[in-house]
Amino acid sequence: MTDLLITGGDVVTMDPARRVLGNTTVAVSGDSIAGLGTAEELRARFRGAREIDASGCVVIPGLVDAHQHTTVDPLVRSMIPDDIGAQESIFDWIVPLHAAADGDDDELAATITAVECLSRGITTVLEPGTVAFPERAAAGLAAAGIRARVGGWGWDAEGVPLGAPADEVLARQEDIVRSLPATGPVTGWVTLVGHDLVSDELLTGAAELAERLDTGVTWHISPGPADVETYALRCGRRPVVHFRELGVLGPRLLLGHAVWLDDAEVEAILQTRTAVAACPGAYLRLGQGYTRASRHAELVRRGGRVALGCDAHNAGDAPDVLLAAHLFAALERDRDLPAPIRAEQAFALATADGAEAIGLGDRIGSLEVGKAADLVVLDAADPAWIPRGDLARQLVWGHVSRTVRDVLVDGRVVVRDRRPTGVDLAAVAEAAAERSAALLRRAGITPRPSWPEPVAVR
Repeated sequence: MTDLLITGGDVVTMDPARRVLGNTTVAVSGDSIAGLGTAEELRARFRGAREIDASGCVVIPGLVDAHQHTTVDPLVRSMIPDDIGAQESIFDWIVPLHAAADGDDDELAATITAVECLSRGITTVLEPGTVAFPERAAAGLAAAGIRARVGGWGWDAEGVPLGAPADEVLARQEDIVRSLPATGPVTGWVTLVGHDLVSDELLTGAAELAERLDTGVTWHISPGPADVETYALRCGRRPVVHFRELGVLGPRLLLGHAVWLDDAEVEAILQTRTAVAACPGAYLRLGQGYTRASRHAELVRRGGRVALGCDAHNAGDAPDVLLAAHLFAALERDRDLPAPIRAEQAFALATADGAEAIGLGDRIGSLEVGKAADLVVLDAADPAWIPRGDLARQLVWGHVSRTVRDVLVDGRVVVRDRRPTGVDLAAVAEAAAERSAALLRRAGITPRPSWPEPVAVR
């Protein structure tokens, strides 16, 4: 790859000193950031480099979405009713749709998700378990050029689709991780569905497998109170306490959700340096009691490892990490607790802290020499930036994800002038319309729109 200069922007570095560098040029060489300085200095060092003019723009690190399902759900965007509960949403819609989906559906859905993420400045996604075709999902993500960690859902409960004994699930998990590149933008993770659908044997085996493969592991737990209740019946203690007793907590593990925690569970997470992905938009969309139960802000204040996620299209309808940061900070302020989450803290969850939580803090999350060239140019000519205010507050409270103009991942320009560079968007849209209708037919689901179907005016 040739050298590239991003010239003249106001660069939000998110380095340890949280420096903001005005009228600064970012030099990209290969897949990494090679310099931060004046345009004159870096033009002299990188003669003949291509340039992207970011004068007057705001340049930020690529955003991290630490819990983003990419398969099936994008093909039924905004079709799932919003007057039903989470269980009905999952078992009357998502389970039948996943059962009817094929590999082409999953690859297309992942491509759609990746393009949408990139268009909102998200350069890294952790896919916490696609169901049937993880390799196809990985191909769709790679086609769009996003950085991703991908796995296939594993569970050994009886009577569930694709369920299997623990040893078979673990063998499949290893096969998936080994089938993907060991290095590069899209690699594999160990991903269990979690909840109360996995045995102790599978939990401990997954933790051991991630250690052996030198990768991460993630599963879902306690977005609502159901997991707390089922673990109490099954083993007489709360889920995260049970994980601690099994010895599976630790810095390789990212718990998706972990909303309904008690004091002992909070302490276990903090003491073991286990990470948590918070998806505030999903909890609101599904009515899971976030403001009654969440301890996420406490984890942040006490130095815990917390990242933000957007979950799935059935739980939030759009991946937008800056919106997740907005919701996280807003919901915590409304609880009227001491030391509310400030904008700069929420933005860190979307960048540097989120990167550290998923084990990539040494590579992404900030704009520093030697780190990956994952960066986003925000068009400050947009009305959302007029006039310019405090940068941290504007990034979190100002709804500026719509101002994303250019995006780089590993030094590659994957969005330029608001258009993806590696995907034919018109062809994707045409394929999505066809596959959405066919998938709904195969799943036996008839959408029920809020309003009558559009009719032509004569």
